[in-house]
Amino acid sequence: MDKNIGEQLNKAYEAYRQACMERDHAVKELQQKVENYMQQIREQQEKIELQNSIIAKLKSQLAALNANR
Repeated sequence: MDKNIGEQLNKAYEAYRQACMERDHAVKELQQKVENYMQQIREQQEKIELQNSIIAKLKSQLAALNANR
């Protein structure tokens, strides 16, 4: 009977250990994805800021042209 209990404990521990390893892997993968998405967001924000400054410059040029007419 003790051998059977020992085997069950070993199987349960191995299942727990495997689940912990899978969880740790999933957490690392999620963290990497979050970092990648944050980097993409920063890059997109920089592009938006650049485009907004170009738009503002073009609007001022257009206003100057319209003022001259």
